[in-house]
Amino acid sequence: MEDLTEKLLNDFQRNFPLNPLPFEQIALALNTTTEVVIEKLKELQARGAVSRVGPVFSPNTVGVSTLAAMAVPADKLVQVAAQVSAYQQVNHNYEREHDFNLWFVATAENKDTLQHTLVDIEQQTGYKVLSLPLLKEYHIDLGFRMNLEDRDDVDEIKAASSNAASAIPAVETQLASAEDLIEVIQRGLPLVARPYQEIAERLGWSEQLVIEKLQTMINGGVIKRLGIVVRHHELGYRANAMVVWDVPDDEVDSLGEKLGRQDCVTLCYQRPRMLPAWRYNLFCMVHGRDREEVLECIDTMIEGLALENIPHTVLFSGRRFKQRGAIYRNNQPQLRH
Repeated sequence: MEDLTEKLLNDFQRNFPLNPLPFEQIALALNTTTEVVIEKLKELQARGAVSRVGPVFSPNTVGVSTLAAMAVPADKLVQVAAQVSAYQQVNHNYEREHDFNLWFVATAENKDTLQHTLVDIEQQTGYKVLSLPLLKEYHIDLGFRMNLEDRDDVDEIKAASSNAASAIPAVETQLASAEDLIEVIQRGLPLVARPYQEIAERLGWSEQLVIEKLQTMINGGVIKRLGIVVRHHELGYRANAMVVWDVPDDEVDSLGEKLGRQDCVTLCYQRPRMLPAWRYNLFCMVHGRDREEVLECIDTMIEGLALENIPHTVLFSGRRFKQRGAIYRNNQPQLRH
């Protein structure tokens, strides 16, 4: 990867500039021009390496979501996956190595809409949906280092993510005055020299008000990070596994915090057991360059944290049927990108 692209992606997955000319500020930091930065991001987006430039919302702040699983016969998997992916509420849809072999994330504006979606998926496909909503997060970041050999910044990134997660207050007041803004920016910022001005024109606001609202949502934890959202597979992280653990309820917080601090863990959260079908209550995602690196990380965690007696299962990802940012609102026309 060329130096400019690597530095752009490495340095601006979070802390995206909140000023009228954000791409100019990035260009100055990279010793290039605004035009080069914008064109590079458009190019990366066109080839799928970048999903969008914009906000990553904290779970269950601007809407509701759930992780869902289905057990589908192998010869029906592609057909059912296509049916599931067709729902606007579904933003991620993956094959995984398990009896529950189709896993997807569904988001909606409210619980009723989400539940209706899950019921409709069951009716349309003929297969039961196992819904596992998030109960508690320990580490959710999904920022990826471009230099896969360099781990010097891991502690800093994880510390920042943990601090943000622990500081989220009640958000009703923020959201009440930001519904239209959320609807416009959920698919990403426009890749133009003054993106906040274009958003402001769409909303009938001032540019400064858009910037102030975004800063308020970042400060309050509604927006977990604002920046370049990459697709990990296209950037060299070609293997990932969801590791699920059956942890005694009184130990789940302690272990969740420890797992969330591991170098190769990008997500760690508690979800409910759904007995008898599903016994696991602690989830973490591990990404690596290949299957062997992921397995090595898991073995290191088990040994280092003395988890030999904690039942667990490793669900490697297979085919990726759908991956995009979550859509919570759908009344506003899309911005051009």
